[in-house]
Formats: sequence, C-alpha cells, structure tokens
Amino acid sequence: MKPTSKLKLPPSLWSATSRPGALTRPLAENKRVDVAIVGAGYTGLVTALRLAESGVSVCVLDAGEPGWGASGRNGGQVIPGLKYDPDQLIERFGAVRGEKIIEACGGAADEVFSLIREYGIACDATRKGWIQPAFSCATMKTLEHRARQWQQRGIAAELLDSDAVCQRIGTQNYVGGWVDPRAGSLHPLNYARGLARSALGRGVMIHSDSRVTDLRRIGPQWQLTTAQGHTVTAERVVLATNGYTDGLWPGLRQTVLAANSFMIATRPLSPELRKTILPGGEVCSDARRLLLYFKQDAQGRVLLGGRGPFAEPRRAEDWGHLERSLVSVFPQLAGVAIEYRWSGRVALNHSMLPQLHEPQPGLSILMGYNGRGIAMSSTLGKHLAARISGASDDFPFPVTPIRRIPFHSLQRLYVAAGISYYRLLDALNG
Repeated sequence: MKPTSKLKLPPSLWSATSRPGALTRPLAENKRVDVAIVGAGYTGLVTALRLAESGVSVCVLDAGEPGWGASGRNGGQVIPGLKYDPDQLIERFGAVRGEKIIEACGGAADEVFSLIREYGIACDATRKGWIQPAFSCATMKTLEHRARQWQQRGIAAELLDSDAVCQRIGTQNYVGGWVDPRAGSLHPLNYARGLARSALGRGVMIHSDSRVTDLRRIGPQWQLTTAQGHTVTAERVVLATNGYTDGLWPGLRQTVLAANSFMIATRPLSPELRKTILPGGEVCSDARRLLLYFKQDAQGRVLLGGRGPFAEPRRAEDWGHLERSLVSVFPQLAGVAIEYRWSGRVALNHSMLPQLHEPQPGLSILMGYNGRGIAMSSTLGKHLAARISGASDDFPFPVTPIRRIPFHSLQRLYVAAGISYYRLLDALNG
C-alpha cells in the first residue's frame, strides 16, 4: 500500500510564528499499547499526557501533525465556562450534575495555565481576563445576569458601563459589558506543540502522517489500521478529532456541523496604536449571535475572527467581511495592512455542549466544544484520562449516545441558513 501524502500545516499567523515542533514520524511498524488515541489536538494530547503520568502506555495517531487541526488555527483565547450560564446548567442537569459541570467548566482556564506552568510550555501565555461586550441594552441585561451568577460563586467578575468598555476595548461600538478575570491568551500552535513535546517526554508515542482508516474490535482488544497498513492494538481507544472528524466511526461525523471560523491579523502596530486597542491585554468576544472575537498578540498585531462561508477560502477577498468588521470596530486601524488570513473548523452540535460517547466497551469519544475548545478540551482531557485509568469515574458530563443531526448531508445549507438567520436577529436586536 502506498503511503499517504503529507498533510502540510496550513498557512496562518500561528504557523508562521511558532516554535519548531518535536519530530514525530509516521507509524512504521505494528504496536501494542494500553490506550490508542486518534487525533493530536488538545483533547488527544492532554488525555495522553495525563494517562502517561499515571503509568499508562499511550500511542497517538494523527493524519497531519500535532496541532494540525483547530488546535493550531484558533484565536488563542482561553475562556472558561460554556454558552450556558450556571443557573441554566442547574436547571438542565439538576443540582448535583449541574454543580459538577459548573466546577469543571469554571475551572477550565485554570487547567490550561496549570499545564503551561507545570511543563514550562513557551506559548506567550498571559492571563489578563476576557471582556464580553454588548451591542444593545437588552443584551447588556443578559450579561449583567451572567456576571452576577459568577460573582455569587466567588468570581471577581466586573461589570462595565459604556464609558468603561470603550476605554478597556478601544471602540465606541458597545453599550457595556463584563469582565471574566479567569480568562487569558496564548499562542495556540505553540501550546499544542508544547503539549506534544511534554507527552513525548513522558513516554507517549506520537505518530504524524498516520491517518487511521479502520477501527475494529477483535476479541477484547481494539485494532487501528493506518493508511500505510500498519496497526496499533490497544485495550482502550479515544477518538479526539472534533471538527475534523471523518467516517472512521459510523455516524460520528454526522453529530456535528463543522463550521468555518475565519481569522485575520494586522501587521504589528506602532506603540501609539497598540495603546488604543485592549491596552490591558484582555481578550474579547462580543455577545452577538454571529460574534466577533479579537485580541492583540505578543508582537502587537490585532487579530479578529468570526464566522465565514462553509467552503474553504481561496482568495484574499473571502476574508473581506472581517476586514470591514475590523475597521468598523476599530476605525483607527483604517489603512493598516492585513498580514495573515486563515481559517479553521469549529465543531458545533445541537446541544451546544461537549459530548462524551462510549458506543462500545473500551471506546471513548470526546468532542463538540462549540468555540470554547482550548479551555474545555484541556480540562475534559484530564477528566477523561482519570476515567480511563480508573483514578476517577466522575466525568463532569453524562455519557450520551451518538445522535446524528437530521439531514446532515445538507450541512452547507444548515450553516448558510443559520448565518443568515442570526445576522438578521443581530440586526433586529442591535
């Protein structure tokens, strides 16, 4: 069987400015381990690292390289929590389960920065907080309620009026907002590569350019076969492919909508301009349904991202909607050159919650972060490792069956219709 062609890391700000990744080679021989993991993004790498710490032998297989997917292409914002507020989680899951989820998601950013400190990962990590601003007074009431719920749980959340949010962000587009001090920023590809290097140092075997094309149970063991024809035999398997999930497991790809998130980055700003945009170093994503998210990187570039068409972008004009948004939010950036344009897939599902599936004994599937991937995948990877190793069976979220999204083959229409609908709601609601 001929080897597959190497998946190159797509051009982006992160691939252009990252530290070199550790050397990982394609799987070239058959192996036997305790746990095999498909996907070398944050979920797979954190799960592998935490398993290795407990003495479990682990092999990670990826069609590209560590960080090739969304883990190396996202906006670099480390935001705790979920789309749901604490009271909503209690109402949905009950007091006992709800509190477990709140504790896990509320401490998700802590897990990221703890890993960075513990393993000395150089990824431009800062922890200056997250600002979520509102376009309308109606939305601001929702944010006030959100901030108070976290304040009641001991978080030093801060409410901002229109003047304060203008000063903290550097734009007059918003009527107010709130600040979550637990959040922060990092270089996402360097974080992924640092996790991979740390996992390798703990004995984890990581094989890049090793797409898994077959997964089957043979007696009490699982067997994974790569496109090159080599196999890994394991007692347990973790699928951690999220927005880049393929047809390896029946029906799994149909549980999420793999929507595109587009990003742009300016050239490094002058010191004077840098002082006018998020001068406190916070990250920011607004409260629109079709939200914009933005921050400064370590070199003083302004990054801005948002939803884009389902199709992969091919021309600079495909990012035109973001370039217009950039100047609309920050008029002072008119005429500033755009240095990088890129995109990545976000795994969206109906519940807007992470999903843990265990369709057969020894098989765990963790995916569906709905735009909160850095923090949630890092903390849930730790919990999944504890579940697999037997250290703890107390996974925050319930195990759910695989449920396909109806008419998933029309997902391009789903995404396009959703974008149009939410754009209309945003316009009507200010």
